Amino acid sequence: MELLMPYLRLPNPIGCVLTGSLLLSGCFDPPQQPKNHDGEQRLRVAMLQPPRSGLTPLSDDAFKLSRWSTAETLVTLNANGDATPALAEKWQQIDAHRWRFQLRQGVRFHDGTLFNALSVVRSLTAAMQAAPKPRILDGVQLNVKADDEYTVMVSTATPDPLLPQRLSSPQLAILAERAYGANGVVNPLRAGTGAFVLTAVNGTSSARLDRFDGYWGQRAAAPGIDVSFVPDGSARAAALRTGEADVVEAVPVAQVALIDPPRVHQVPMPRTNTLYLNTQYGTFSDPALRALVATAIQRQPLVENVYEGRADIAAGLLGPALPWAAELRQPQPPITPPASANGAVITLATFSDRAELPEVAVYLAQQLAAAGFVVKQEVREYAHIEADALAGKFDAFILSRATVLDSGDPVAYLYSDFACQGSFNLAQLCDSQVDAALGHAAALPAGVERRQAIIAAESRILATHAAIPLLHERVIQGEAAGVQQVARDPRERLLITPASRVVQPQ
Repeated sequence: MELLMPYLRLPNPIGCVLTGSLLLSGCFDPPQQPKNHDGEQRLRVAMLQPPRSGLTPLSDDAFKLSRWSTAETLVTLNANGDATPALAEKWQQIDAHRWRFQLRQGVRFHDGTLFNALSVVRSLTAAMQAAPKPRILDGVQLNVKADDEYTVMVSTATPDPLLPQRLSSPQLAILAERAYGANGVVNPLRAGTGAFVLTAVNGTSSARLDRFDGYWGQRAAAPGIDVSFVPDGSARAAALRTGEADVVEAVPVAQVALIDPPRVHQVPMPRTNTLYLNTQYGTFSDPALRALVATAIQRQPLVENVYEGRADIAAGLLGPALPWAAELRQPQPPITPPASANGAVITLATFSDRAELPEVAVYLAQQLAAAGFVVKQEVREYAHIEADALAGKFDAFILSRATVLDSGDPVAYLYSDFACQGSFNLAQLCDSQVDAALGHAAALPAGVERRQAIIAAESRILATHAAIPLLHERVIQGEAAGVQQVARDPRERLLITPASRVVQPQ
């Protein structure tokens, strides 16, 4: 049974099959001739999740485009989360509502057309008009207009002190006119400005990118990238061990011991494994039963047994990747929940794409059963469970969630997941005090006061017991011998950079 043995999956007769050292079709599809005529080797990358929305940048697929260095934004973020130049060379705040961005000149899209202010207006307007909007624009109204050929003015309906950081989100990438079709369809093929041009996409199986010789920045060291989408963690790890992949995303913890240690790299990341409880429908609409869950959950067994010590116990929603959070956080007041759930029936759901989560579900089911719940479990691939989770069809849902994925600031994540109008509100939470706390934090400029307000909002969310933070993950990335200059990015925005390449031993 998959729930009880999450790492010992039987081959699907119509899916991918692991035979000897070969990962056959549909699972991993390495190129037959990875070198070009100059002897340069293409990079073979095994990714965790296949595209869910046709690689449109207006969805989470945008982060794939960013990790492949094919689509770019006006600004990027440095290690501290500060905005730095990209397609915009500089910017200034004119007043509380308006910002002026000076654009880089001499940039061309992959189809040869010129990047200019009209390109920015078109892309950002398309993002604002999308349904649903990219989550970085939750609660935001942008107006974008061209001042001249290489200057744009961006105004917001309400003051937005983090607008430059917001525009760093890969979901706000600037693409060529050819990318934008009828009915809001966006196709990134040959439409970016990055070091690699996306030349082919094979559904949810693979993608191909080639070096873009017209890139405005550093010329790519590798001639191209061959991407395979491999949801099965064991298959991704096997691809690294057998030399069929150069870079492997999200190596499952259970597979690490099977890989040569120098090939494994881990970094604490802003990603929290959280148990979301449905506050509107079913058993957990009762706050007392949510409080019971908060006291029943034991985190140490998850860290030790599922993550084999390669994770950090969560005291809040924001983890060690944001060191200021622990410094500012105050202990939650004690709670007195009921002694038992008295047989209340709940459905606990998660997805199989991250191999650890089904095993986490097994442990949590045992802990909740000990507290008097009758637990039913449901596990599917993420693409087949997301819609039901967002619709509130489960009592509880386990999610591995990035907390500063978009702007480098956690307010966007907190709003998306816990505000009444949040677009990713798995807990179905609508609490006026939470909304007020989030609104206060969002209005403050970057700095100590804003960070204090963020922790106050986190405290208010935790007091509802709508979300029970379990642990903070570390990214585990596999890199074959000879791979150089691959990004190890806690925010999961970068992976293959212009400097990335494979060097064969002499």
